[in-house]
Amino acid sequence: MNGKGILKGLSVTAKRFIDSYLEDVRWLGKRATPEKIAFRSSKDARGTFTVQFPEEKLPTPEEFRYIPFLVYDEAEGNKEIRCTSCGICAKVCPPQCIWIVRTNDPETGKPIPQPAEFYIDADICMNCGLCAEYCPFDAIKMDHDYEIASYSRNILNLDKLMKPASYYAEIRPLNNRREEEARAAKAAAKAAAAAARAE
Repeated sequence: MNGKGILKGLSVTAKRFIDSYLEDVRWLGKRATPEKIAFRSSKDARGTFTVQFPEEKLPTPEEFRYIPFLVYDEAEGNKEIRCTSCGICAKVCPPQCIWIVRTNDPETGKPIPQPAEFYIDADICMNCGLCAEYCPFDAIKMDHDYEIASYSRNILNLDKLMKPASYYAEIRPLNNRREEEARAAKAAAKAAAAAARAE
């Protein structure tokens, strides 16, 4: 029969249209609850829906990546930045939006493994994540904060880029757990090798 495909397509559209209103009735009075948004964006939801941004926001997946940030560890009230200013992130960056200035010892003039200045031009950054992938010290990670629009140029300096390791554990719990287990295994292997040499 001619036109059978068109009727099938229209029936799918009509079903989605009706299901959308049935779901709206089901969630009546719960406009911007996180539970509703998580369900409506899941595979179990029926119909289609519109997120009323900025009142409603879709939950960000763990692997979502936006602008990079620098991780620091908190030890006895001090911020110990993981970055050693090796420059690998700046080398692998495709749009070349990362600039690093190394710290030098004022007496000897030798480099200190810590950045004096670190800049990322967020307007140029393409959010590829290569800087975080190639960092050998797990010092640079991709953030979930995508609301950074401004009227001026978005060049982020060291102060704006630094965030604690606890923040990273909060936004990416599974990745953080894997990295901590790998770090602990590496430290245990190093200690075992040192103990074997001492014997």
